[in-house]
Amino acid sequence: MARLRFTADRIFTGTGMADAGSVLVMEADGTVVDIVPDDEAGEEVRRLEGTICPGFVNAHCHLELSHLKDRIPEGTGLVPFLKQVVAMRENDSGRIGTAMREAERELFHKGVQAVGDVCNSADTLPVKSVSPIRWTNFIEVLCLTDRKAAERIAHYRNIRDLFRAAEGGNASEEGLWRSNLSPHAPYSISPLCFDMIDEQTENQVVTLHSQETAGEDELYRTGSGPFLSLFEKLGETGSPLPVTGRSSLQSVLPHFRRRQSLILVHNTFTSEEDLSFADDHAARNGLTLHYCLCPNANLYIEGRLPSVSELMSGGRSLVVGTDSYGSNRQLDVASEIRTLMERVEGLDLETVLRWATLNGAKALRREDELGSFTKGRRPGVVLLDDRLQATRIL
Repeated sequence: MARLRFTADRIFTGTGMADAGSVLVMEADGTVVDIVPDDEAGEEVRRLEGTICPGFVNAHCHLELSHLKDRIPEGTGLVPFLKQVVAMRENDSGRIGTAMREAERELFHKGVQAVGDVCNSADTLPVKSVSPIRWTNFIEVLCLTDRKAAERIAHYRNIRDLFRAAEGGNASEEGLWRSNLSPHAPYSISPLCFDMIDEQTENQVVTLHSQETAGEDELYRTGSGPFLSLFEKLGETGSPLPVTGRSSLQSVLPHFRRRQSLILVHNTFTSEEDLSFADDHAARNGLTLHYCLCPNANLYIEGRLPSVSELMSGGRSLVVGTDSYGSNRQLDVASEIRTLMERVEGLDLETVLRWATLNGAKALRREDELGSFTKGRRPGVVLLDDRLQATRIL
């Protein structure tokens, strides 16, 4: 079959911008052949306006919450938001299924090649079984007390095993899916349950909502704060979690000790002290840390962005996610890129594109297949116009 050839005003390779006048050459199935000078490309080069880049990696999403689109108002703060999510979980499988299918189509057509998707159930299986997107399914564990840890782990392992069985039976090609246990957040996992998740996820990719609101640190430092009202709604009197006198990240990160690739999501209230602590712990325990930015969701819920400059310092790995329709108007990585470029001083497009492509692929341990225009990979092709609107090309 004939090869495909693309050129544009700029070609972002996954690591940087290619030389002016370069042409991306691919096999008809999307496998990268090379990036060559225009005079070596041959005929039938498709010429585009804007920036060509590899397909995006959405490192944090909740496909199964797609039915919450436009149902939770902005600016509630995290705890009221969580209460509404709990209250709006529905048994209407038809409504939920339709919403998930629409969300999956948006993800794909807006250029997403892979997703780190948080799952509390197996509801997303029918959609993912026919999706061309590569899914890393984070089976999200919630367990407030040690006495229920074994029971809750067994429940979520059963869900994980449903996904793993479907990987072999439904996925159209090897490696299209991967499914691992992951803890929800510092405020929803007991110490024993954290340790059991660590044992179950050695050398795997794991994700954790981290320091999305100031109340997380207050909970661990003093045992007080806004989360007590959420615990009361869930049948707990007071905080069931230990008071450590430290931030939430410093309290829970030591539970991870087994060479995981750990994606920390939101990081809105993560301090320089937290980052230094995390660097040291990761180095001692073979962890690879990635800090996921979901700026539109941060603004939607808390009206605040993390300190991107602090997260970037020291060469830390940043990645990009959209969160869910419950906290976002769209599942469009390009929209997250626009928000970062508009609101974070000093960022350049090349840096943010690296976060949204190659860094995301590395975080999900898919860099051998996605994230860059490297020979032999099949990363997809996205065109960003000068307004940073994305269109899938391949």
